[in-house]
Amino acid sequence: MSSLARPTQLFTGDVTGAATAEVPLVGMTDGALVRRTLDGDARAFTELVDRHASACLRYATRMLGERSDAEDVAQETFLRAFKALESYDEALPFRTWLFSILINRCRTAMTQRMRRERRVVFDNDALERSTVEATQVAVELREELAKAIAALPPDQREAFLLRHVEDLSYEEIMSVTGAGMSALKMRVKRACERLQQLLAEGVRR
Repeated sequence: MSSLARPTQLFTGDVTGAATAEVPLVGMTDGALVRRTLDGDARAFTELVDRHASACLRYATRMLGERSDAEDVAQETFLRAFKALESYDEALPFRTWLFSILINRCRTAMTQRMRRERRVVFDNDALERSTVEATQVAVELREELAKAIAALPPDQREAFLLRHVEDLSYEEIMSVTGAGMSALKMRVKRACERLQQLLAEGVRR
């Protein structure tokens, strides 16, 4: 992700990789990359960032509304992940573990912004999931959906994005949010109902 600093810039002095042989990293599991990072291969953490940065920035942008805030949160997430890497348990998917950090960073950022006047800036580029140029109608629909998602209560927005955008299982969402299964399903259900209502109101306007 071009807007985030490269891991070798972020972690200079902590991981040198100087004594690590140039082993191809493509095809390695996330767990193997974590182990190589802990062994001193800086390239391995760069590969982890490259694999997961887009999803982190996409989620943070939709949760926070502002691209600049999302970039800060995503970068801080990888910094914290790197510092806590020794605590990572391979029994848990790395992406799930990383999102537990990301979610907490987003929650903190939202709490800090509660003192300011609420303003939401939508970055369509960050919300694009296709390289095909959209028609004007599709652009307008995407903007309406982004606004509707931003209007959801934070807990519903969080659950909806994790389930239907990031495609995490309910078990994974339970692990990263600390919420119970019933509560999560109810949040997602209410989020879907609220989105339908907001989008219908937008069409009628």
